[in-house]
Amino acid sequence: MWDDLRVKLAELERSGLYRRFIPCSHIVSEKGHSTHGGRRIQIWCSNDYLGLSQHPDVVEAQVAATLAHGTGSGGSRNIAGTSVAHVELEERLAAWHEKDRALVFTSGYSANFETLSTLLAVLPGLVVFSDANNHRSLIEGIIRSGVQKHVFPHNDAAALEAALAAYPRETPKLIVFESVYSMDGDTSPVSEFCDLAERYNAITFLDETHAIGIKGETGAGLCEELGEHRPTFVQGVFGKSIGTLGGYVAGPETALDYVRSHAPGFIFTTALPQATLDATLKGLDLIQKGADLRQELAGKVAYLKAALRAAEIEFIDADSHLVPVMVRGEKRVKQVSQRMLEDHGIYLTAVNFPSVPRGTERFRVTVAPYRTFEQIDTFVTALRRVMADV
Repeated sequence: MWDDLRVKLAELERSGLYRRFIPCSHIVSEKGHSTHGGRRIQIWCSNDYLGLSQHPDVVEAQVAATLAHGTGSGGSRNIAGTSVAHVELEERLAAWHEKDRALVFTSGYSANFETLSTLLAVLPGLVVFSDANNHRSLIEGIIRSGVQKHVFPHNDAAALEAALAAYPRETPKLIVFESVYSMDGDTSPVSEFCDLAERYNAITFLDETHAIGIKGETGAGLCEELGEHRPTFVQGVFGKSIGTLGGYVAGPETALDYVRSHAPGFIFTTALPQATLDATLKGLDLIQKGADLRQELAGKVAYLKAALRAAEIEFIDADSHLVPVMVRGEKRVKQVSQRMLEDHGIYLTAVNFPSVPRGTERFRVTVAPYRTFEQIDTFVTALRRVMADV
């Protein structure tokens, strides 16, 4: 049995349907650095967008809470796992997004999957309209529910309207989309989609994962930046800009109480420990007061893009902090990734199929506020040299 499995995996790897990642031990020693084979390296593809996972106040909050409450939660949310930190965090998140309620999950993936799969199964005859570039957690939640779905071309409001118009107004409808898409770094036409939802009697589910902490006056996401509060449900995460672990959904009280009572992935899993949530609350404090962090990030991203442009390195110039650098070719992107690590001590994960279509292989580069202009220049120079050689 094991021999058969090993042969099959080898076939998949050769076909490009399965890939091994470059080994890199993430033993973080300081901001944006890890060790690899006893060597210090820089990480340029982290989701820790603002560097808060190593902010001294966040670390101190988690350590203090661990000493006071221990390392675990002791149970699921509905048994013994709900702490005072869960309650406080959910109240703050609901207020942040101007919703009735918020529900904290162990990850952003489970927040999407469990909320969608649970709620969609409740409404008979519901039809889902899903953006073609939606994250896998959204796709799987829709598939699990078994409801009828339409996948519309990415960010195409006209195509979405045509699909909505094909159904009677009384047919229950849900539009599922993201605010910032991680592979291209582009943003969605949130207000246009909300207009269509009102016109065709639909509700909306918006994933703000990559906008939380980055966009908006207090970091609440693209909706806050646009002054748009119409999405029915808003999802976010803690494991990116906030620098900890977990995810959440904010929305109507009754709907989320139903999810709390019926979602298997919420009911039958151990809750996040209070130490994690105390650190999350501290990270949320820093983000809500962190306009300087967002301004610093914007400045570094603009500088990186200018340096890439000057070096004639192809990248997608989208309206976000995510900078996809195109290194077309599955073999080539792996080789460039390996050379950047071995020759320059820079870690970049190769992004290829099935995460992106074949022929659009890339690095998803992120530059945190703590990066210096000298580090950015060194990074771009190294990347240019390696890409010219491979």
